Amino acid sequence: MARTDVGLSRDPDLLEPVVAPARDRAAVVMAASGETLTYQALESRSRRLARHLYDLGLRRGETIAILCDNRVEFLEIAWAAQRSGLYYTAINWHLHPDEVAYILADSGARVLFVSTALRETLDRLEGRIAVVQSVIVVGASDASAGYEKLLASVEDGPIDEPSEGCELLYSSGTTGHPKAVKRPLPPVGELVANHESAAELYRTTYGAGPDSVYLSPAPLYHSAPLMSCLTIHRLGGTVVVMERFDAEQMLATIARYAVTLGQFVPTMFIRALKLPSEIRERYDLSSLRCVIHASAPCPVWTKRAMIDWWGPILHEYYGGTEGMGTTRITAQQWLEHPGSVGRPAGFRIHILDDQGVELGAGQQGVVYFESDRKFEYLNDPDKTASITTPQGWRTLGDVGYLDEDGYLFLTDRATFMIISGGVNIYPQEIENVLVAHPRVQDAAVFGVPNDDMGEEVKAMVQPIAGAVGDAGFADELLSWCGEHLAKYKWPRSFEFVEHLPRDPSGKLRKHVLRDAYLASVAGDSKE
Repeated sequence: MARTDVGLSRDPDLLEPVVAPARDRAAVVMAASGETLTYQALESRSRRLARHLYDLGLRRGETIAILCDNRVEFLEIAWAAQRSGLYYTAINWHLHPDEVAYILADSGARVLFVSTALRETLDRLEGRIAVVQSVIVVGASDASAGYEKLLASVEDGPIDEPSEGCELLYSSGTTGHPKAVKRPLPPVGELVANHESAAELYRTTYGAGPDSVYLSPAPLYHSAPLMSCLTIHRLGGTVVVMERFDAEQMLATIARYAVTLGQFVPTMFIRALKLPSEIRERYDLSSLRCVIHASAPCPVWTKRAMIDWWGPILHEYYGGTEGMGTTRITAQQWLEHPGSVGRPAGFRIHILDDQGVELGAGQQGVVYFESDRKFEYLNDPDKTASITTPQGWRTLGDVGYLDEDGYLFLTDRATFMIISGGVNIYPQEIENVLVAHPRVQDAAVFGVPNDDMGEEVKAMVQPIAGAVGDAGFADELLSWCGEHLAKYKWPRSFEFVEHLPRDPSGKLRKHVLRDAYLASVAGDSKE
């Protein structure tokens, strides 16, 4: 069977080259319970599920959705779609049912997989998901029901019309709704470029291979955890999935399973660093060979403390779900360029001012990637066009500069995206909910520093004439948000103002509000 130089088959039956020599090796282990799925079982179960989806009438290019907590079946479902030429949308289970219904409709998902832990959300979706042809419940204790029943009803064997599928994951949108990042499917028998380059990176830079034990401590509905787990499977390693994150349990899991590499976000580092020294020293972490982090800016003090604790094994990258480009930096490089997110890896970076003029080293502007990676925002050509220059360069909306050595430093986000605990939160979505309240005239939402989460959500609200902005009104608005938004998007604080600054065109001058707030906080801390 033909293989690429990263040990991956270009045959559409994607797992077969790995499974043959590793049938009894653990492909997935759940950290707390110890539940284990071998490669042989992953191969068989994902192939059975793929055949079931085909029998339901799903064909190459169609979409399924996954609304599940962290569990072994999550990766079985992803692999079934991955080997069937299907798109798969992993949905954040913290979302409000209104938000879930929007994603299902927008993605056109024909099949929805829901874990038993989220039946309440499913019940609240009743009658609102007409696009979904079939709902499959995962995790029922009775093997004669739901997911297990259907797997038992399908014979194992080669699937019909195999080809590689692709993730269809949601990022934030310009109108407050999330938007899916859609990449074109490759020709039958070929790999998605992002998948192949990820496997190459993990093998050559991170040292991943059949002997690797990879820790995934984050929710699998996020892009980086999900795609990294599948990449480890392509290379024959074992994925250890934490059911939920806890700082001490993360250390215990590394020691228990002799984890060799894993991917984290800065908030996880911060929480681990805040553990008492006797707890931090209780666990043997000597098996760690490589630690990857991304998804949010890492404070300099945090990264320096982690290098002091775990050694110079930290690798950082900067990029987005869009996959338009990345930068990378090793611990050694970071110590020479503290605060940097690295140099472009196989791409060129351009720093442009507001007029699109390219800036030189040390000059701050919007960061653009020059690459041939193709994607679009599903059902939103305007958003796709808005991030693209006439030359075809594209941006994630971040502001920064390159130093003389070509290392990128991020200084701000042009889009006012809030990153809290490594999770992206789009302010306009929250603003849209607040201004829908009958006693709110206008609202502005932005991120402010939080020692634990990196940023937290702050809302400035202009009440209508006659409404009093007090603690009671703040509680009322919080309850209002609870009716329409996932909890992690709720404002942590409200501030009431007589008016919000808008320019003559009506555009909210949010940077003025944020800068003034940060200046006032800095002033208070000095008193």
